[in-house]
Amino acid sequence: MALTDIAVKSSKPKQKAYKLSDSNGLYLFISPAGGKLWRYDFAINKTRKTLALGKYPLMTLLEAREAHLQARKNIAAGIDPSNLKKQAKADSEVNNANTFELWANQWLGHWRVDKATRHVDIISKRLATNVLPVLGAMPILNITAVDIANVMRGIAGRGALDVATSAYQTISQIFRYAIANDKTARITRNPATDIKPSDIIQSRPVVNQARVDIKDLPVLLRAIDTSETRAVTRIAIKLMALTFVRTSELIGAEWQEIDLEAKQWRITAERMKMKSPHIVPLASQALELLTTLKEQTGWSKFLFPHQHDPKKTMSNNTILQALKRMGYQGKMTGHGFRGIASTALHEQGYTHEHIELQLAHAPRNAVSAAYNHALYLQPRTVMMQQWADYLDELKAGAKVLPFKQA
Repeated sequence: MALTDIAVKSSKPKQKAYKLSDSNGLYLFISPAGGKLWRYDFAINKTRKTLALGKYPLMTLLEAREAHLQARKNIAAGIDPSNLKKQAKADSEVNNANTFELWANQWLGHWRVDKATRHVDIISKRLATNVLPVLGAMPILNITAVDIANVMRGIAGRGALDVATSAYQTISQIFRYAIANDKTARITRNPATDIKPSDIIQSRPVVNQARVDIKDLPVLLRAIDTSETRAVTRIAIKLMALTFVRTSELIGAEWQEIDLEAKQWRITAERMKMKSPHIVPLASQALELLTTLKEQTGWSKFLFPHQHDPKKTMSNNTILQALKRMGYQGKMTGHGFRGIASTALHEQGYTHEHIELQLAHAPRNAVSAAYNHALYLQPRTVMMQQWADYLDELKAGAKVLPFKQA
């Protein structure tokens, strides 16, 4: 007679192993230790074999019958179900070893080749901190859009919306790389394409970098001069006002980029947002600051080394904290000098192309990059000196709002 759920459940171990038969070779094997295993005795190609189907109660009577039926169908088709099981086990082992972290590390090594060191460090740290703890050990074939969405929700829940979007982009790039480089051709789709960041992350209004009005600039410039912050930090802020480079470009500056004789600061392509070299003409006021700074940090690779770790650069927060102590919290940032300069220079009639090139806003491509970075260098040099003179006049309190002839 066929087995029943009650018979299976109530079966007890005996001094010797025994079995309870169901039908067509399916039976429950009960060991003296109490283990209950579903097995199927069958013959194929005149060879007797036993197929282990699963353990009870993890596999119920109904599930054992379904697995038994599938095995019988395979045998009828001339397929050995024990070979299928071995292949499935081998595939599972390969799948489990084929983790997301394995592909993430391969992608990182491929992707980082032509990227700025600072950018690589940021992406590597975000990957290690936000993504790998969740997805790293998972077989890449098992990862779904739901798993990716959960990673993003976890990051967004901390308020780091930009980081959540960046994580999504990195995950998607890793999947694309895996699809392109998987020699087994098992990885065939990118689950990140099933969702978009906007499906998970609520957009927020764009907030421009805080900056004072031009009319308030004289007070700020005098506040910088009288500030009790470190001399190196004061010089950093003054150079931002004179050169209006991005904060990351300033704090990452290296002495090898500065040519005092040529009166130029040549920033390498890898450190620029637009990924092309950039020339900053240095006004006499900037040269004087750099000469003073050289006496204080010339021993370092960086113009602005970290106060406690010379292998690192000054933190962006250093400038923000200095402005905060001056009373400009929420009113001014280092980046704000770029907006002030752009507004003032445009209002005074300087050529738009010259201003945009000096701000390093102009789009660059691989062909034009080497040319554009030095384009209009002579008029830009004049403009930068006139800007520096204008700042001096404002700080001195002279009522000179117009520039010299632009």
